[in-house]
Amino acid sequence: MYSLFGSLLTVGAMIGAITSGPMADYIGRKGAMRFSSTFCVAGWLAIYFAEGYWALDIGRLATGYGMGALSFVVPLMVATGVSAAFIMGTVLRWRVLALTGLIPCLILHVGLFLIPESPRWLAKKGREKESETTLQKLRGRDADISYEAIEIKDYIQTLESLPKAKLLELFQRRNLRSVVIGVGLMVLQQFGGINAVCFYASSIFEVAGFSPTVGTIIYAILQVVVVFLNTTIIDKVGRKPLLLVSASGLVISCLITGLSFYLKVHELALKSVPMLAVTGILVRLQVFSSYITANMD
Repeated sequence: MYSLFGSLLTVGAMIGAITSGPMADYIGRKGAMRFSSTFCVAGWLAIYFAEGYWALDIGRLATGYGMGALSFVVPLMVATGVSAAFIMGTVLRWRVLALTGLIPCLILHVGLFLIPESPRWLAKKGREKESETTLQKLRGRDADISYEAIEIKDYIQTLESLPKAKLLELFQRRNLRSVVIGVGLMVLQQFGGINAVCFYASSIFEVAGFSPTVGTIIYAILQVVVVFLNTTIIDKVGRKPLLLVSASGLVISCLITGLSFYLKVHELALKSVPMLAVTGILVRLQVFSSYITANMD
């Protein structure tokens, strides 16, 4: 059941990512964010009050759905938030940790009542007056929004005049290469096993004979540093070199981690096993952050 609990987050995220596009078109980005945050709130509450594994699983699935939907509406990854959760998890009980996850969801839910809707979505729905009013709020009271309002209107008209694309067009010769590259990168990213490593990092540290608390804290700190460095160099070195380095690092990290457990099973160089395992896991997690950064946008 522990494995199922970990996997349900990604299952929910997959469903949320698939449904969030049509949902954002129908009720707007603001409405989609509110709907998604409701699932996150409900999920964390279900986990906090859970008395059995069914409530835990449902809460995990709901939280995953909300995260997946939000990843489309607000495509932004904040490494510091993830790292903070890892560090807090080393000192807080799981029920208290669920409440800390609830706090930003509630802030988001309440804050959405204070921000305007997307001007483009309003214009797309034919609510041009509201679109201009919202645009004025966003740009400032004294800003001239006439040019931007016309640009949005022209964009919507151009978009609506285009023939509706069909799914099979993705597999046409002119589109196939881009689809294979884009989808392939994302699929291989998931099949690389990063979720298993993240979910079981503390257990791997413990089995290898290294302190899971220390290992998790080191990972959280390195996560912030690596993501910061990646975002500063990506425009200088380009995405392809960063992807190549990251992919090579993932292979090397797998070899190091595998070697550590091979030595442990065969009782060879046992003193080096903990350090090899920690090095392999940390290298894997950090180069994966580089992979994610290169895949952004």
